[in-house]
Parts: sequence; structure tokens; C-alpha cells
Amino acid sequence: MKAVLSASAPGSEDLSLADVPDPVPGPGEVLVRVGYCGVNYPDVLLLQDRYQLRPQRPFTPGGEVGGEVTATGDGVAGFAPGDRVMARMSLGGMAELVAVPKERVHKIPSAMPLDEAAAIQTTYLTAYHALVQRASMRAGERLLVLGAAGGVGLAAVQLGKAMKATVVAAASTDEKAEVARAHGADTAFRYPPGPLDDAGRREMSALFKHMCPGGSADVIFDGVGGDYTEAALRATAPDGRLLVIGFPAGIPRIPANLVLLKRCQVVGVLYGGWAAADPDTDHANCDEVLRLYEAGLLRPHVSRRFSADQARAAIDELKHRRAVGKVVVAL
Repeated sequence: MKAVLSASAPGSEDLSLADVPDPVPGPGEVLVRVGYCGVNYPDVLLLQDRYQLRPQRPFTPGGEVGGEVTATGDGVAGFAPGDRVMARMSLGGMAELVAVPKERVHKIPSAMPLDEAAAIQTTYLTAYHALVQRASMRAGERLLVLGAAGGVGLAAVQLGKAMKATVVAAASTDEKAEVARAHGADTAFRYPPGPLDDAGRREMSALFKHMCPGGSADVIFDGVGGDYTEAALRATAPDGRLLVIGFPAGIPRIPANLVLLKRCQVVGVLYGGWAAADPDTDHANCDEVLRLYEAGLLRPHVSRRFSADQARAAIDELKHRRAVGKVVVAL
């Protein structure tokens, strides 16, 4: 089969399409013929050797796919060849075939295109876990989403509206803010580029407060990090929750006195580790996300589709923060 390989050196420049042996499903595994593989920011970090998982090279990136079942291993019930599914894995998704533990495979609605199946898992399940299990967000609360036009940010916008929150979307360009507004944000605006000095962080905080109803947010979904985190923390309401999702703008330094004075929580969201520890609740989350999809309340925004020999360009869309919604690779 064909697979995208990171052969010997860190970075997307080393990616190439190569012939590798077909995988064979082991006990408890499902063999999936991949239609599309979703691209996520952890793929960028993996290729740069900056992620908590550091696989030996050569390896194939890609953590989520949409495709069809071609075979099953011993002990697998509930799946048969021809089933249309989505599946998650740590690595290996940018390949024509992938063997996945059955617990990580989910049948998809008959009308769901395979590119959307490859785009709905990591981002929407991360955002759902963050808002439900980590923030316990309630209807009527004010949700501020940073990086609101990225894959996980746009998922948070749509889920926030589905959960009847007031959603304020912040993005790095006017065009991205418009995308967030088109996907349901009540308010959307552009924030200035970083890095920021002390005065800039306070001006950013004033902007966040100004854009939030009542001058603060009950839940802040921070998928950006860097200097934006402190500015968002200053806009947190008493008893608010700041969700730490990711750091494309850098790892922030948070003044602990602000957490005390704001009487708020700073909550880490590590979806993969949580899902492995609580697979039953993760499976229920997935069912609920698909229910919301079928109800028309969620729809992944697949902005670009790349061929397998363009995998480097697909990765670079996220690396250089150009991606809007989701980017996928066709296999």
C-alpha cells in the first residue's frame, strides 16, 4: 500500500509517499481502507519532535480517518466489510490501510461524507470533552473561543451554540472571524497579532471584556496560548473556567494571583489521555456528537482537501496557521 512517511529527519520537509507492507488486523482490530485522513496540530508537533509522543522514524502521521471496513481480526463483533466508519489512532492515518483497535472505530451516519468523518473526531470530541466534562458548561453561560476559526475552535463555536451558550469568537483575521460568525457565533472579532508587551496584554484583555456580554466570560476556550492566555484570564468571570487546549502561539506564563483574585479555575484538557482512561464515556460523547451532526447542529468545515503526495502542503497549512476549519488528505 501507499503511505506518507516521515523517513529520517524532523519537520514536514522530509515527508514522502512510499510503498509499505499492508497491515494485517490482529485480535480485536478492524482493518479500514482510508478515504480521507484529518490533519491536526499534533501532527505538526509530532513531525517536529515536540509532542509528548515521540515515535521512532520512519513513521506515518495522521490520527483520524474516514473510510470503509475491509476485514476484522479475531474477537471483533459488530463490524463487517463494507461498513462506513470513522477511526482514531495515535499514528498511521495517512495510509491507504490502517488497523485500528475496535474501541477506536465508530460507524457513521449513511449520509456523512468520508471527508467529514475524517474531520469530526479529534476536534469535536476534544471540544465536547472540554465543554462538558472539564468546564461543566451550562445553557446561558458566556463562552469566549480563542482561535475560533481553527478546527477545534470552530468545533467549540458550534458545540457552544448547540449547548445554548452565548458564543463570542475571537480570531486572528477578519476573514476567520467571518467564518466563525457564519458557523453560529453570536459575536466575532479579530484580535491583534502577538507577541504582546504588558500594555498590549492589557489592551487585549480590554478588548475581550468589551466583546463579551457583561464584560466577562464564564468559560474561555483557549486553543492559542502565548500572550493571549493572560489577556483572556483577565476577562474571566468570577467562578469562571479557562480551558487550556493548546499552544500554537507558545506556552503561556499565567500569574497565579489572577487566578486567586478572579476566583476562577484554569483547567487542562488532554483529550487523548482522558479517552484512554474512560473509554465508555468517550464512546457516549462520540454518540452525542454524531446525534448533533444528524440533527443539523454540527457540520465540520472542510476548507481544503489535499492528495497524499501533497501531505507536506497539508501539514504546512496548520504549521503556518493558515488553516480554516479542517484540512484533510485523500488516500
